Amino acid sequence: MRVVLIRHAHSEANAAGVLSGRRPNVHLSKQGVAQSIDLAHRLGDFVPHEIRISPMERCLETIQPWLSQKNNAKKAKPKPIIDQGLTEVDYGDWSGKKLTVLSRNKLWPTVQNTPTHMYFPRGEGILQMQTRALQSIHSNIDPKASGALVVVSHGDVIKAILASALGMHLDEFQRIIIDPGSVSIVEFSSSKPRILLINDTRAVVTDLLTSKKRHRNQLGGGSVK
Repeated sequence: MRVVLIRHAHSEANAAGVLSGRRPNVHLSKQGVAQSIDLAHRLGDFVPHEIRISPMERCLETIQPWLSQKNNAKKAKPKPIIDQGLTEVDYGDWSGKKLTVLSRNKLWPTVQNTPTHMYFPRGEGILQMQTRALQSIHSNIDPKASGALVVVSHGDVIKAILASALGMHLDEFQRIIIDPGSVSIVEFSSSKPRILLINDTRAVVTDLLTSKKRHRNQLGGGSVK
Protein backbone atom coordinates (compact mmCIF):
# COMPACT_ATOMS: atom_id res chain seq x y z
CA MET A 1 0.00 0.00 0.00
CA ARG A 2 1.16 3.53 -0.72
CA VAL A 3 0.88 6.11 2.02
CA VAL A 4 0.61 9.72 0.88
CA LEU A 5 1.87 12.09 3.58
CA ILE A 6 0.65 15.65 3.08
CA ARG A 7 1.69 18.51 5.30
CA HIS A 8 -1.01 21.13 5.76
CA ALA A 9 -0.58 24.22 3.62
CA HIS A 10 0.89 27.52 4.85
CA SER A 11 -1.04 28.71 7.92
CA GLU A 12 -1.65 31.99 9.70
CA ALA A 13 0.76 30.79 12.39
CA ASN A 14 3.43 30.05 9.77
CA ALA A 15 2.98 33.58 8.44
CA ALA A 16 3.37 35.03 11.95
CA GLY A 17 6.39 32.86 12.82
CA VAL A 18 4.48 31.29 15.69
CA LEU A 19 4.55 27.69 16.94
CA SER A 20 0.79 27.15 17.03
CA GLY A 21 0.79 23.53 18.18
CA ARG A 22 -2.71 22.38 19.05
CA ARG A 23 -4.19 25.82 19.58
CA PRO A 24 -7.62 26.02 17.92
CA ASN A 25 -8.76 28.34 15.14
CA VAL A 26 -5.47 28.43 13.25
CA HIS A 27 -6.47 28.62 9.60
CA LEU A 28 -4.68 28.72 6.27
CA SER A 29 -3.07 31.96 5.20
CA LYS A 30 -3.79 33.49 1.78
CA GLN A 31 -0.67 31.71 0.55
CA GLY A 32 -1.92 28.47 2.08
CA VAL A 33 -5.29 28.72 0.34
CA ALA A 34 -3.46 29.01 -2.99
CA GLN A 35 -1.30 25.99 -2.04
CA SER A 36 -4.38 23.92 -1.21
CA ILE A 37 -5.90 24.65 -4.63
CA ASP A 38 -2.61 23.74 -6.31
CA LEU A 39 -2.46 20.55 -4.23
CA ALA A 40 -5.84 19.47 -5.62
CA HIS A 41 -4.38 19.74 -9.13
CA ARG A 42 -1.19 17.90 -8.15
CA LEU A 43 -3.06 14.99 -6.56
CA GLY A 44 -5.30 14.74 -9.58
CA ASP A 45 -8.01 12.21 -10.27
CA PHE A 46 -7.72 9.07 -8.18
CA VAL A 47 -9.75 7.40 -5.46
CA PRO A 48 -7.83 6.59 -2.27
CA HIS A 49 -8.55 3.64 -0.03
CA GLU A 50 -8.87 5.96 2.96
CA ILE A 51 -8.22 9.55 3.99
CA ARG A 52 -7.06 10.19 7.56
CA ILE A 53 -6.41 13.70 8.84
CA SER A 54 -5.23 15.51 11.95
CA PRO A 55 -8.09 17.19 13.83
CA MET A 56 -6.51 20.66 13.42
CA GLU A 57 -8.60 22.93 11.17
CA ARG A 58 -5.74 23.72 8.80
CA CYS A 59 -5.48 20.07 7.76
CA LEU A 60 -9.09 19.76 6.59
CA GLU A 61 -8.79 23.16 4.87
CA THR A 62 -5.74 21.86 3.01
CA ILE A 63 -7.43 18.78 1.55
CA GLN A 64 -10.90 20.32 1.05
CA PRO A 65 -10.32 21.62 -2.51
CA TRP A 66 -9.31 18.13 -3.61
CA LEU A 67 -12.27 16.56 -1.79
CA SER A 68 -14.58 19.00 -3.56
CA GLN A 69 -13.08 18.25 -6.96
CA LYS A 70 -15.30 16.20 -9.24
CA ASN A 71 -13.85 12.76 -9.72
CA ASN A 72 -14.11 10.98 -13.08
CA ALA A 73 -13.90 7.59 -11.40
CA LYS A 74 -17.13 5.75 -10.68
CA LYS A 75 -16.31 5.47 -6.99
CA ALA A 76 -16.47 8.66 -4.91
CA LYS A 77 -13.66 9.69 -2.58
CA PRO A 78 -14.17 8.43 0.98
CA LYS A 79 -14.94 10.94 3.70
CA PRO A 80 -11.90 11.98 5.73
CA ILE A 81 -11.47 10.32 9.11
CA ILE A 82 -10.25 12.48 11.98
CA ASP A 83 -7.29 10.68 13.53
CA GLN A 84 -5.95 11.86 16.89
CA GLY A 85 -2.78 9.86 16.31
CA LEU A 86 -1.89 12.23 13.47
CA THR A 87 -2.46 15.45 15.38
CA GLU A 88 0.18 18.10 15.92
CA VAL A 89 2.82 17.72 18.62
CA ASP A 90 1.57 18.89 21.99
CA TYR A 91 4.15 21.64 22.47
CA GLY A 92 2.71 22.51 25.88
CA ASP A 93 4.01 25.83 27.21
CA TRP A 94 5.78 26.46 23.91
CA SER A 95 2.48 26.69 22.03
CA GLY A 96 1.63 30.14 20.70
CA LYS A 97 5.13 31.53 21.16
CA LYS A 98 7.35 33.08 18.50
CA LEU A 99 9.98 30.77 17.05
CA THR A 100 12.55 33.56 17.37
CA VAL A 101 11.92 33.55 21.14
CA LEU A 102 11.91 29.76 21.41
CA SER A 103 15.22 29.49 19.56
CA ARG A 104 16.85 31.19 22.58
CA ASN A 105 15.33 28.71 25.04
CA LYS A 106 17.85 26.49 26.83
CA LEU A 107 15.97 23.40 25.55
CA TRP A 108 16.26 24.45 21.89
CA PRO A 109 19.55 22.53 21.31
CA THR A 110 17.85 19.39 22.64
CA VAL A 111 15.06 19.74 20.07
CA GLN A 112 17.61 20.17 17.30
CA ASN A 113 20.26 17.63 18.30
CA THR A 114 18.74 14.95 20.54
CA PRO A 115 14.96 15.21 20.09
CA THR A 116 14.40 11.81 21.72
CA HIS A 117 15.31 13.53 24.99
CA MET A 118 12.85 16.37 24.47
CA TYR A 119 9.65 16.58 26.51
CA PHE A 120 7.89 19.89 25.99
CA PRO A 121 6.95 21.53 29.31
CA ARG A 122 3.37 20.47 30.10
CA GLY A 123 3.26 18.84 26.64
CA GLU A 124 4.43 15.57 25.11
CA GLY A 125 7.75 14.10 24.09
CA ILE A 126 8.89 13.89 20.47
CA LEU A 127 9.42 10.15 20.83
CA GLN A 128 5.90 9.91 22.24
CA MET A 129 4.62 11.69 19.13
CA GLN A 130 6.48 9.33 16.79
CA THR A 131 5.07 6.29 18.58
CA ARG A 132 1.44 7.33 18.29
CA ALA A 133 1.87 8.54 14.67
CA LEU A 134 3.46 5.26 13.58
CA GLN A 135 0.77 3.31 15.39
CA SER A 136 -1.83 5.18 13.36
CA ILE A 137 -0.02 4.56 10.07
CA HIS A 138 0.72 0.87 10.59
CA SER A 139 -2.71 0.01 12.00
CA ASN A 140 -4.36 1.45 8.88
CA ILE A 141 -2.17 -0.12 6.19
CA ASP A 142 -4.19 -2.66 4.22
CA PRO A 143 -1.96 -4.78 1.94
CA LYS A 144 -5.01 -5.93 -0.03
CA ALA A 145 -6.30 -2.42 -0.74
CA SER A 146 -5.98 -1.12 -4.29
CA GLY A 147 -5.95 2.56 -3.35
CA ALA A 148 -3.53 4.67 -1.34
CA LEU A 149 -3.85 5.80 2.26
CA VAL A 150 -3.91 9.60 2.21
CA VAL A 151 -2.71 11.32 5.39
CA VAL A 152 -2.85 15.04 6.13
CA SER A 153 -0.76 16.01 9.13
CA HIS A 154 2.04 18.27 10.37
CA GLY A 155 5.71 18.86 9.68
CA ASP A 156 7.27 17.20 12.74
CA VAL A 157 4.80 14.31 12.60
CA ILE A 158 5.57 13.57 8.95
CA LYS A 159 9.31 13.92 9.57
CA ALA A 160 9.04 11.35 12.38
CA ILE A 161 7.14 8.91 10.13
CA LEU A 162 9.66 9.33 7.31
CA ALA A 163 12.62 8.92 9.68
CA SER A 164 11.23 5.53 10.69
CA ALA A 165 10.58 4.52 7.07
CA LEU A 166 14.16 5.48 6.19
CA GLY A 167 15.57 3.48 9.10
CA MET A 168 16.91 6.67 10.70
CA HIS A 169 17.25 7.21 14.42
CA LEU A 170 14.73 9.81 15.53
CA ASP A 171 17.60 12.01 16.74
CA GLU A 172 18.41 12.56 13.05
CA PHE A 173 14.90 13.60 11.98
CA GLN A 174 15.83 17.30 11.76
CA ARG A 175 17.79 16.36 8.62
CA ILE A 176 14.43 15.99 6.86
CA ILE A 177 12.65 19.08 5.53
CA ILE A 178 8.88 19.00 5.09
CA ASP A 179 7.42 22.18 3.62
CA PRO A 180 3.80 23.39 3.86
CA GLY A 181 1.64 21.78 1.19
CA SER A 182 4.29 19.16 0.38
CA VAL A 183 3.63 15.56 -0.64
CA SER A 184 5.75 12.59 0.43
CA ILE A 185 4.95 9.01 -0.60
CA VAL A 186 6.01 5.77 1.07
CA GLU A 187 5.27 2.31 -0.31
CA PHE A 188 4.64 -0.50 2.18
CA SER A 189 4.40 -3.40 -0.28
CA SER A 190 7.63 -5.18 0.68
CA SER A 191 9.44 -6.24 3.85
CA LYS A 192 10.82 -2.73 4.28
CA PRO A 193 9.18 0.61 3.43
CA ARG A 194 10.31 2.22 0.18
CA ILE A 195 10.43 5.97 -0.26
CA LEU A 196 8.98 7.13 -3.58
CA LEU A 197 8.84 10.87 -2.94
CA ILE A 198 9.83 13.36 -0.24
CA ASN A 199 8.80 16.98 0.28
CA ASP A 200 7.52 17.58 -3.24
CA THR A 201 5.67 20.86 -3.77
CA ARG A 202 5.51 20.92 -7.59
CA ALA A 203 4.91 17.59 -9.30
CA VAL A 204 1.60 16.10 -10.36
CA VAL A 205 1.66 12.74 -8.58
CA THR A 206 -1.45 11.07 -10.03
CA ASP A 207 0.43 8.60 -12.23
CA LEU A 208 2.71 7.60 -9.37
CA LEU A 209 -0.25 6.90 -7.12
CA THR A 210 -2.16 4.88 -9.72
CA SER A 211 0.80 2.85 -11.06
CA LYS A 212 1.29 -0.81 -10.18
CA LYS A 213 2.90 -1.75 -6.88
CA ARG A 214 6.61 -2.52 -6.97
CA HIS A 215 7.18 -6.05 -5.69
CA ARG A 216 10.62 -6.63 -7.18
CA ASN A 217 13.78 -6.58 -5.14
CA GLN A 218 15.87 -3.50 -5.86
CA LEU A 219 19.45 -3.79 -7.12
CA GLY A 220 21.32 -1.05 -8.93
CA GLY A 221 18.51 1.45 -8.43
CA GLY A 222 14.80 1.23 -9.13
CA SER A 223 12.69 0.49 -12.15
CA VAL A 224 9.57 2.12 -13.50
CA LYS A 225 8.17 -1.32 -14.45
